[in-house]
Amino acid sequence: MEILDAYDLTGSLRDAGELAGCSHHTVKRYVERRAAGGALDTVAGRPQLIDEFLPKVEEWVERSHGKIRADVAHQRLAVLGYTGSERTTRRAVAEVKKAYRAGRVRVHRPWVSEPGMWLQYDYGDGPVIDGVKTVLFVAWLAWSRFRVVIALRDKTMPSVFAALDQTFRRLGGVPTYVLTDNEKTVTVEHIAGIAVRNQHLVGFAEHYSVVVHTCVPADPASKGGTESSVKLSKADLVPTQTNLRPEYASFAELEAACEEFCTKVNTRPHRVTKRPPTQMLEQERARLHPVPATPHTVAFGVTRIVPTNTPMVMFESGQYSVPHSLLGQPVWVRVTGRGAGEQVVITHVGDRGPVEVARHARATPGSPRLIEAHFGPQPAGPLARQPRARTAAEAEFLTLGEGARLWLIEAAAAGTSRIRVKMTEALALAKLFDPVEVDWALGHAAVHGRFAEADLSSILDHHHGQGSRQQAPEHRAGEDRSLTQGTSAWAQLGQPPHTATDDPEDR
Repeated sequence: MEILDAYDLTGSLRDAGELAGCSHHTVKRYVERRAAGGALDTVAGRPQLIDEFLPKVEEWVERSHGKIRADVAHQRLAVLGYTGSERTTRRAVAEVKKAYRAGRVRVHRPWVSEPGMWLQYDYGDGPVIDGVKTVLFVAWLAWSRFRVVIALRDKTMPSVFAALDQTFRRLGGVPTYVLTDNEKTVTVEHIAGIAVRNQHLVGFAEHYSVVVHTCVPADPASKGGTESSVKLSKADLVPTQTNLRPEYASFAELEAACEEFCTKVNTRPHRVTKRPPTQMLEQERARLHPVPATPHTVAFGVTRIVPTNTPMVMFESGQYSVPHSLLGQPVWVRVTGRGAGEQVVITHVGDRGPVEVARHARATPGSPRLIEAHFGPQPAGPLARQPRARTAAEAEFLTLGEGARLWLIEAAAAGTSRIRVKMTEALALAKLFDPVEVDWALGHAAVHGRFAEADLSSILDHHHGQGSRQQAPEHRAGEDRSLTQGTSAWAQLGQPPHTATDDPEDR
């Protein structure tokens, strides 16, 4: 700007150069550039060796859909007689790819959904529990952005149907459309690009009055809402080094973590709507259809009634345990997997929909499959019986302590006679001695098998005598004292007997 200002002031190239401190040639270049309106800034193109091969490069980029590598293109050009450098080839391929993508960019239009219309669901890889990989079922209600995450053990049809039923009941209604991928549980095959629906899914959709749609194969962008929810769920629930989450000890812990995650994401304001999804769901429920009172149970297997006193069900000559809280209730039993991985899955349909309550390996006749937690707290068996007082005397004796309880158990096992009389004697001794000492003596007698008459009093006397002796001064040997008996008593040998005198010391 100083150069042009000097030229406007003097009108001379040389004078302007002297004022600006530069060559008059520099002043001339800037003056001509201003006069041309910036047209001189355009770099003049030069012919290159690859120019005659550009049509072939464009053909390769078109055939490969913009994925051909520059090094591969350079090798092919060298065969055709190209003598240029690989660097020039890379630049040319990059320019051709840029032009190819310019007209093929997918433009995403924001999806404005209506309340109660769309629900999307997808799956994510869950954590490994007890050596078995789990599945995260993630559903996303489009308008309210409400998320539901349910832990599954597999992606079989009964598991997916149970998860969808639970999702509808959590939402408080059924939407008009459900969008998902082309899993085998949904789409059997494609004919001329048209998806053929699974017959079981058709029955499920009719039961809940919902229309199921599937995305175009290999096009996850068509359900970006649930894809994002799956990514967020995996980042929070699957133990990794980024979230420092510890490993899950059981499947129940994963289920609790999923419920905690849903509570967290649904109660905080969404970044798009600026409102919590739970608040928006209250408005959207008015547009949802009612959930059928009876869940769709055709795919859950065959029905079995749990007996009223034993939480076991019979299925194909094998017995399997279920939680004891299901006594007298119906359950559904099915088989999943093959070979060594074959399992028997038991499902219960309650107020919250179908829930998997047990999963066992195949049982053989006479060898039932049991889970100890299914039977709840059990009464003490014959090997673990404990004394329980039935009379006032028994209660008074047992209140002495654990020693008294142990004495009664051991004495009864040894067939001791007159046990009640000896218990009465022990209570009488407890009034004469410290009850704590009597309880200790009873325990000592039980350990050493002393159940005869007067054994208890003998133990107490011995123990009490030891305590008295321990209070007397002890004589200990040392460096300047010995406990060996001296010879002073021999000095009286042969001496006349001692006679009494009036000395007070002799009296």
